[in-house]
Amino acid sequence: MKYFLPFFITFITVFVCFSQENNSTASSNVSIIEKEFLIPELNTISHKIWVYLPPNYHSSSKNFPVIYMHDAQNLFDAKTSYAGEWNVDETLNEIYKKTNKGFIVVGIENGGEERINEYTPWEHQKYGGGKGDIYINFIVNTLKPYIDKNYRTKPQQKYTGLIGSSLGGLISYYGGLKYPNVFGKIGALSTSFWFSDEVIKFTEEYGKVNNQKLYLLVGGKEGENMDSDTQKMEKLLLKTGFKQRNLRTKINPEGKHNEAFWSSEFKGVVSWLYNIK
Repeated sequence: MKYFLPFFITFITVFVCFSQENNSTASSNVSIIEKEFLIPELNTISHKIWVYLPPNYHSSSKNFPVIYMHDAQNLFDAKTSYAGEWNVDETLNEIYKKTNKGFIVVGIENGGEERINEYTPWEHQKYGGGKGDIYINFIVNTLKPYIDKNYRTKPQQKYTGLIGSSLGGLISYYGGLKYPNVFGKIGALSTSFWFSDEVIKFTEEYGKVNNQKLYLLVGGKEGENMDSDTQKMEKLLLKTGFKQRNLRTKINPEGKHNEAFWSSEFKGVVSWLYNIK
């Protein structure tokens, strides 16, 4: 959503006030790891990494699928969120309780005012950006090897997911298709396909994938042709050669461009991507 973008830039100011008025809502199996990461050539911000571990992580010797997500401030904790959280931890705890299926979630904090640069692979004439390739390379070449070394993961492509919303949806779409041998599950929620027409050329080049699952989600009340843009991208993917059985597009007529919408749909996204009944 174009008008949401500059509004989000006020995140830093709003976040300080918002966080002071709320207690932490993160579950006990969510933590911020001690090590922080600088991303060379991207910016000088030290990125914190949040990790959600399944309820049976410490009581078993199992290895688990890993889902990489962006905007970690908004995933688990109302205290650190911009405008409400995704409830990722509560949702996955519920899935585990009902199905005994567990996941590790790795959330990368966005760089605040640098978020546009981090989550956009191409430059926009008005909003700038364009350093998303560096950010994705960091996840693939630095963060994932660190996580696989320090946690009991299932590192193979078919167990590894990449999920985000808005610009986070764009960078998930980009990163997933560019690295099909790394990411087997992609969740592109309320994706900002409008940011650059380069996404069309990119899809034509990288969209013919045979062993990935891609979930496109958009709300009918997001405005700025978000739903039609998503439908156009779906058609282009299928035309390019993406397998229809591995692609799901959902348009929720009541969905708005906010965390409440993404939170309400997160369980469905994960369940479809990982075949949870």
